[in-house]
This record gives sequence, C-alpha cells and structure tokens, in this order.
Amino acid sequence: MQNKLITYVSFTGISLICLTSGSVHAQATGENALSSEQIKQALDEQTRKLAEEKKKLADQEKQLSETRKNLDESQRQLNQLKAQAGMAPPVAQAAQQEQLKPVGQTPQDSGRPLAVAQIFEQPGVLTPRGQFTLEPSLQYSYSTSNRLSLVGYTVIPSILIGLIDVREVKRTSYIATLTTRYGITNRFEIEAKIPYVYRYDSSIGREVLSDTTTNSVFNSDGKGLGDIELTGRYQFNDGGANNPFYIGTLRVKTRTGTDPFEVKTSTSIQGFRDGIETELPTGSGFYGVQPGLTVLYPSDPAVFFGSLSYLYSFERNNVEQKTDTGTEDLGSIQPGGIFEFNFGMGLALNERSSFSIGYDQSSVGKIKQNGHTLANTVVVELATLSLGFAHQFDSKHSLNISIGAGLTVDTPDITLTVRMPMNL
Repeated sequence: MQNKLITYVSFTGISLICLTSGSVHAQATGENALSSEQIKQALDEQTRKLAEEKKKLADQEKQLSETRKNLDESQRQLNQLKAQAGMAPPVAQAAQQEQLKPVGQTPQDSGRPLAVAQIFEQPGVLTPRGQFTLEPSLQYSYSTSNRLSLVGYTVIPSILIGLIDVREVKRTSYIATLTTRYGITNRFEIEAKIPYVYRYDSSIGREVLSDTTTNSVFNSDGKGLGDIELTGRYQFNDGGANNPFYIGTLRVKTRTGTDPFEVKTSTSIQGFRDGIETELPTGSGFYGVQPGLTVLYPSDPAVFFGSLSYLYSFERNNVEQKTDTGTEDLGSIQPGGIFEFNFGMGLALNERSSFSIGYDQSSVGKIKQNGHTLANTVVVELATLSLGFAHQFDSKHSLNISIGAGLTVDTPDITLTVRMPMNL
C-alpha cells in the first residue's frame, strides 16, 4: 500500500477515521485497500452516530436544567416556610445567600414583625401558627425609699408638738415566671403567665423627739404564687420593610396571689407608729383588664417600636384589713387606673444578635374608697430607662437579657430580667 496510513481513533463512543496519505490515487490497489465508496459510507455512519449522541447530550442538559430549576423552587419554598416558622437558614446557606445579596438590599419580607431584644412586657414577634413557645424567666429588682412622717401639730411655724417618724425601706424581690405562648394563626397568639414571687423588705425606723436614741429595724418577707395573667395578641396588617406593624393586645390579670389585705399589719412594733406589714403580699388583690396597641416600624437595620396601654382594676367590695388587734372594715376599694406608654429602638448586630434601648412611663391614678377619691393619695409617676440584648443560639433557643434603671423616686432603682424563649 503506497504511503497510506489508516488510523482508527475512538473518542466518547464515536469512531473517527483519519486518513493520511502522501498521494491518493483515484483507484486503490491490493486486497486490503478500501474503496472511496466504503470510506464515504463509514463517514456517513459515524456522522449519524455523532448526531444521535449530540441529541442525547442536549436532552440530558435540558433535563438537568429543569431539575436545577425545580430544586431552586423547592429551596425557595423551604426558606419561606422556615421564615414563617421563625427558623434561620443553615449557617453555610445563610452565608451563601449573603454573598449573593446586593449591597443595601433589605431581607425578604416574611409578613411578620422583626425580632428585637425584649425589654418590655410585650414581645415584638407573634408566634407562628401551630407553634408552642415556652419561656422561663427570672426578674430581680431592688429599691430604696425614705419617708418622713409628722405625727402632731404646730403652734407656730417650725415648732412641732408631737413625733417625727423617720423611716428607710429597702425592698428586694425575685419573680420567677413561666410563660407559654401558642400561635392560633400567623396573626393571632394567646399567652399565659404564671409567676412565683419572693419579696424581702428591711425597714429602719426611728421616732425623733421621743425618749429613744436608737433605730428600730424590722425585716419581713413573703413568698408564693403571684397573679396569673392571660393575654391575647392580634396583628392587624401585613406590614413589611418601611411599613409599620400594628398589634392589638388584651391582657386579663387575676388575683391568685396573696393580696395586701390578707397579710397582717401591726401597729405595736417599736419605731413604727403607723403600722407595718409583718408579711409581704405576692399579688395586687384586684382583677384587672388591660387593652393596648403596639406599633413596630422596621427600617433596616433598625426596628422602632412603641406602645400604649391602660390597666383598669375592678372595684372590690367588703374589704377587710387584718391587724394585730383584729380586722378593720375598709368598705369598697378601687385602685386607680394605670396609663402606660413606652417607645424605643432595636438594632440588629448580626444574623443572631440584637440590641435594644427604650423608655417606659406609667401614671398610676388615685385610689377610691366607697366611691370617693381618698384625700391623702396622689398620682404616682413611674419611669424606667431600659437596655436589652438578645442572642439566638439556634432555631429553637435564644437568650434575652434586659436591665432597667428607675428615673423617679417611686420606681425600683434597678430591674434585671433574664428570659430564655424555647420553640417547641
């Protein structure tokens, strides 16, 4: 065979015939020589097989593209479900989404308020439908107050005939609370709060202008079940980025705790002429209902919030106060209403942590006895500046710490609260 080389090369199941010849004659000679017609048929066959393989490859690429599209759609739906359930995506996935997210783009709206560090009673995020949340908490508060009581009369200015009662009271309380919340719908949740209260007071008293030159110290405490509370919350609108959320609240307060009229008041303790409680109450002694409205305004990366509420306490008839000499009939008693407002800002530090600062003020009305306002009562103003920090460990566990500083003499000096919400 004259300078003719026939090479068969196999690549991806397709045989290619390469012919290299120094000179190709019009007619082949010898037994093993291939005719031009046979070569043409072989090339046509290989061309047909190559076209079939290309078609199969195109079909496989089309199926792969459709599979990827279905996976992306499934992942998107899964992320939406996780967002509605309050679950954060896995760390690697969240990081990947964060890398693909353009600078300045707000997070995808889930139709629910954003979570901020809880520093007041109302939470910012409602419980999703069908989800049960258990929240144990512990609150510590400490306050001091000084009291000056003049028992006597004056004949000329600055001259007192009688006694001056000077008293300093240091109050410490611990309240362990178990709170449960359940989402009826994505916009409506119910809550039950069961507190256990321990209180401890130290009173230092002294009667000036009397024959005593020493202070009298009296310690008293009280512990037991507090007032159980039931609350319902409803989100009126969808809200979203740069759109406020409006949440209505209705809270009912019972009087399951030991009320102030059930504990004994003694007037025979040296240094305390006007009486002192020998045991401290753990409840208020009155049923109450408190409607309120909360507004949250998300503005990435901050969330602004505020609320208004009014606590109405129902009148209680045939009230009797226990004393060391028997019981005293007080008739009907109705505490003054409490108007409360607060506002603040929550700032997201990262995907899991947030910081909040807020101001809370309450105005406590005057007490009524037998339908008449008591002449010796005044409106009490309570003001607190609060700071809070929240951290989410995973989709089910988080930690919330808040601290409040009293800004008026009637407000506790310091209040420290630790909460651990758990989604079950």
